[in-house]
Amino acid sequence: MKKLRVTVEGKAYEVTVEILDQGPEGAPFNPQGVAGAPAPAPIVSAPIVSASVSAPVSAAPAAAAAPAGPGSVVSQLAGKIVAINVKEGDAVKEGDVLLSVEAMKMNTYINAPRAGTVKKINVAMGDAVNEGQSLIELE
Repeated sequence: MKKLRVTVEGKAYEVTVEILDQGPEGAPFNPQGVAGAPAPAPIVSAPIVSASVSAPVSAAPAAAAAPAGPGSVVSQLAGKIVAINVKEGDAVKEGDVLLSVEAMKMNTYINAPRAGTVKKINVAMGDAVNEGQSLIELE
């Protein structure tokens, strides 16, 4: 048996877990050693927490998807625009962070795929975006 502490959404839970690949004295567990005996189930001494995950709710409607052209930088995921680090006319190098998309409380940085100049920004702060949607146009 092993006692562990698990933190879920900032709340700590202490759980007791049985290691199935070891016997009571730390010897390797041999399930064939006991004929017909089922493997014991893990014992949990903390309350079971269930949570459902839903898509982030945004008051802003999804921005109209701009068609992806040859100079388009597209979103790799659906989410909300939380930072725009460039403005139209800025020169960027390959790898520069152009903007950030938040999805499931995590920020994903969208980098410039190549060097160029920002021709057009197709989104605004707080816009909801879809995967594959054109965010910025480079020339």
